[in-house]
Amino acid sequence: GSFLPPPGTMITSVVGAAIGLGGFIGFAKKGSVPSLVAGGLSGAALIYFDYMATHGNVLGNDLAAATSLLLVVGMGRRAARSGKFMPAGMVASLAAVSGVLNLLQSVNKRQ
Repeated sequence: GSFLPPPGTMITSVVGAAIGLGGFIGFAKKGSVPSLVAGGLSGAALIYFDYMATHGNVLGNDLAAATSLLLVVGMGRRAARSGKFMPAGMVASLAAVSGVLNLLQSVNKRQ
C-alpha cells in the first residue's frame, strides 16, 4: 500500500485554486496587480499540471513539483523578509505540500 493520495484526489488543483484566489484577494484588498498575475498564473499552471498528472502524464507531476519549488523559494524568502506568515508563508506552505506530493507521485509512477 502506498501512503500517497490516489490519482484524481486533485490536491494540487486545490492548492492551485487557493493560490489563485489569494492572488485575487491581494488585488482586491491592496490593488496589487503582481499578486493577481502571479497568483493567477501559478494557480492556473498547478491546476493544469494536476489535470495532466491525474490523466496519466507523469510530466504533470514533474512540472507541478517544479512550479511548487519556485513558489516555496520565492514566497518563503518573502515571508522570511517580512517576518509575517500571511500571505507569503501560507503560499510557501501550500506549495511545499504540493511539491512533496507531486515529487513522490512522480517517483512512484516511474517504478
